[in-house]
Amino acid sequence: MTVFRNGKSITDNARWLVALLAFALLFFNSAVSSIAQPPQDEVIRTDTSLVQLNVGVVDRQGRAITSLTRTDFVVYEDDMRRPIVSFEPTQTPFSLVMLLDMSGSTINFRQQIQQAALRFLDALAPEDRVAVISFNGKGVHELAGFGTDRGHTGYAITLATGSGNSPVYDGLKYSLKQLASEGKRRKAIIILTDGLDTEVRKGDRATVANAPEAEVSTAIKPETSSALNSVLNDADRQGVTIFPLALPSGDPKRLPLPDPRITAQYAAARTRLQLLAERTGGQLSDIRRLDQLARVYAEVAANLRSLYSIAYQPPNPANRDGKWRAIRIEVARADLIARTKPGYFAR
Repeated sequence: MTVFRNGKSITDNARWLVALLAFALLFFNSAVSSIAQPPQDEVIRTDTSLVQLNVGVVDRQGRAITSLTRTDFVVYEDDMRRPIVSFEPTQTPFSLVMLLDMSGSTINFRQQIQQAALRFLDALAPEDRVAVISFNGKGVHELAGFGTDRGHTGYAITLATGSGNSPVYDGLKYSLKQLASEGKRRKAIIILTDGLDTEVRKGDRATVANAPEAEVSTAIKPETSSALNSVLNDADRQGVTIFPLALPSGDPKRLPLPDPRITAQYAAARTRLQLLAERTGGQLSDIRRLDQLARVYAEVAANLRSLYSIAYQPPNPANRDGKWRAIRIEVARADLIARTKPGYFAR
């Protein structure tokens, strides 16, 4: 039986209502989708065009100054003043990777490494997110993802072990990949290593083997390493600061046999650690004795707490010509000194 109301059957009315609801649902989903997913070109432009800096400021006595504001800073790229797009004070939390060398060269002092790393956790701010990554002859291993649970992170540090080869730059590349998922937070890597990457060292060994004896000490050009420059390019794009803690086992001045070719390889590895720090605005800490580890970690934590984060728009963000762009930071007060990375290659 068909029932009529206002000249139409209830069946017709029901069909019309279902169609109306379907149209409304389609419109709602489309609107929500457009809000939740911003245009792809906008995301790419924001991520790639800005230059990210972590800036430390000290007075003439070397004391950290942590109370400055955006208006206290002026940024120059190639001597051209640039507008500051974003500014984060020193209290803003970091996302950090603790990268631990668990290759064969560190096997005799694992206890000191782990104890010092645990002390480092105590020196961080509660909101800092920390991940623990290690590398050894079996590759790179994430022992703990980013989080603020210090108990969980500390337990992961105690699990760090291994032997064999030393894929230093694989560890750094993996760490940078993990940091990319942390969004726009301030970012840093603290890497504890002797710097002697196994694959890079093979190339260094071949270089000095083919060099005349008088040219051995200068035959290796550390800055031309493709592994090093790949890491530096990724760190530049994300604004990641790298703090290498250089273990005494990689010190070229402490080799038992002063063979010029071996010394050259160790010196090149140490120079690359210095370049990682300088090019990212970090600091290389040479560990002379293992009992200094805890103090060095504490100093790095203090350095992190004194960094401002600044992002600026370069003059020609689309011009990726591979050339060097020099960066200069000025502070409003003449008695203060600002330190950050010296520049970047526009790649």
